[in-house]
Parts: sequence; structure tokens; C-alpha cells
Amino acid sequence: MGSPAETDLAVGLDAATARRLFKQMALIRRFEERTEEQYTRARIGGYCHLAIGEEASSVGAIDALAAGDCLFASYRDHATALAVGSPAAAVMAELFGKETGVAHGRGGSMHLLDVERRFFGGWGIVGAHLPIAAGAALALDQTGRPNAVLCQFGDGAVATGAFHEAMNLAAVWHLPIVFHVINNLYGMGTSVEQSSAEPELWKRAAAYRMHGERVDGNDVLAVREAAGRLLELARHDHQPALLETITYRYRGHSVADAGKAYRTKEEIQSWRERDPITRFGLLISERGLVSAAEIETVWQEVASEVSEAIDQALAAAPPPRESLYDHVYGDPATGEQFSRMRAGAPFGERGEEASWPT
Repeated sequence: MGSPAETDLAVGLDAATARRLFKQMALIRRFEERTEEQYTRARIGGYCHLAIGEEASSVGAIDALAAGDCLFASYRDHATALAVGSPAAAVMAELFGKETGVAHGRGGSMHLLDVERRFFGGWGIVGAHLPIAAGAALALDQTGRPNAVLCQFGDGAVATGAFHEAMNLAAVWHLPIVFHVINNLYGMGTSVEQSSAEPELWKRAAAYRMHGERVDGNDVLAVREAAGRLLELARHDHQPALLETITYRYRGHSVADAGKAYRTKEEIQSWRERDPITRFGLLISERGLVSAAEIETVWQEVASEVSEAIDQALAAAPPPRESLYDHVYGDPATGEQFSRMRAGAPFGERGEEASWPT
């Protein structure tokens, strides 16, 4: 069953905030469980990476964002979009490739975004978004905005050159950014212990004279406190930082990976006993902030919300085929240029204006 999170950060926590954080994590958990189900029913195409078990790391850090802050993430981004406030129906529709999705069906699972909420995307190439996030922090600095960037990525991205380039520039230019490595202990099927000479990833900040720290990524309040404190330093003092949260994914790297060849049942079970949602639920129950009945009601609410999201995604229309090349190029003649690439266009099967080439 697990035990409550061992933290003093619940002191001063109000009932409304406790319920909101719990519901956010519960929504993400239920959403991803149903996403896995929908994938097996061939309703979701392409790659699909689940973050079941990592909910506290996403929710805790994103809850610390202030209005005007920017958010970047890797391709394990369902939780990111939901935590930032994107409607479950719009996120599910995107996974289904529908026009009502957050990217109008053009991004899919790995490329969610919500510009209105300043979530500038899940990025598919490991580590590639770190320099882009640093660029956003530079833009905030150059325009004098009192905001910061939160850049989330997995432990595998720490081994990329882009990680070091972004960290170096952030330190040299004093950029308002917090790099958040969500360490789920495995880069695909290789453990951090096997692939990293220094498995305590937060220590890499020292190479750039940058502040670094590690917290329990399965404790939503610990993540929230650390992220909030570091984002505040980034906003007001332009002090970048590296935050490492230790968590665990119960599923494999992606839906194509069972996640059993490189992990034991005992290891997975030991982490399930530290489940972030169970721990937080027990904590807020023991503190009298939320009753057991209210927790059950929350689970019912999120189950209903996700079911409705699936129904809406199924009923939604896909993007029109003629819009395939929209938003790709800024050239006003793009439509004319791409008209020759429509299915059958060169041979006249699609429109009377086309003729057999001579």
C-alpha cells in the first residue's frame, strides 16, 4: 500500500491546494492508463511514451510556474500538457491525430504544446530542446521580462552535447532558467548507474559554477518547494540552476518496450510501494486536509473526465488533407507550390486542371 510522504512541507498546506495537487496527479495517472489502452486498440499511431509513476515530478515543478514563465519538455510529455492545464479532451484528441487536438492533429504524442499557457512543446530529439529553452531565457532577459524558463528532460539527455552547451551558456550569460532533469533511472533500457560515471546528475552543475540539487521526485511537495525556490532565484537574480528529481516509470521506455528485460519484478514493486499518488493521498488524509471519501470522489471525477475525453476524440474530425502543408512555410505561394504534390496531381486524378505530362 505504501506510506505517506515524509515531509514537513505539508505544514501550512490548505485543503484546496491539497485536493488540486492530488487531482492533477490522479488525472495524469488515469489519462495515461487509458492512453495505453487506446494505443493497443490502434487508435493512437506513432510512438507513445508513458510517465506512469512520475506524476509528482511533473506536477510539483509545473505548479511552481508563475504567469509569464515558459515551459519546455521532452517527448514524454502527456503529463506536462495536463499539468500546465491543457484540457484532457484536447490532449487525447492530439494523440488520436484529430483537428481538435492541442496541435490540431499535427504533433501527436511526442509533440504536444499549448502556446496560450506558454508550454512551448514536447520535443522528439533527446536533449535538442535545451538550447532552445536557453534561447527563450535569453529572450526574456533581453526584453526585460520578470519571468523564467523551466526546461524538463530525462536522464538520457544529460549525455548529449546540447545539455552541456545549454548549461554553459545559461551560466555565462546568467539566464533565468531552471534545468529540470526527471531521473527515472533508465535511459531506454540502460540504467544511469551503467551509463554515467557520475550517477548523481545534479553534481554536473558544478562544472558550470551553477547551483544544483536533488530531491525526492515522488514527493510532490518537495519538488514543488525546490522548483519554486529555484524559479524565484532565476526570475529575480538571473541565477540558473539544475534540479534533479528521482522518480521511476512503471512502464517501459515506450509502448514498444515491456520494460521487463532490464528490471526485476522486485525492483518495480519496491517503487510501487513509494507511489507518489498513494503517498500524497495518505499524507493529506492523515493531516485531515482531504477525507478518504473525497479522494474516492476525485478518482471518479478523473475517470469520468478521461472517458469523456476519449469519446470527444473519437467523434472529432481529422485535419483536412488540403491543410497538410499549412503552418510549415511562410511563403505566400506555398499553397500553389504544394498543389502539385497532392495525391495523383501530376496525372490528373485529382482535378480537371491537371493533364498527362507530355
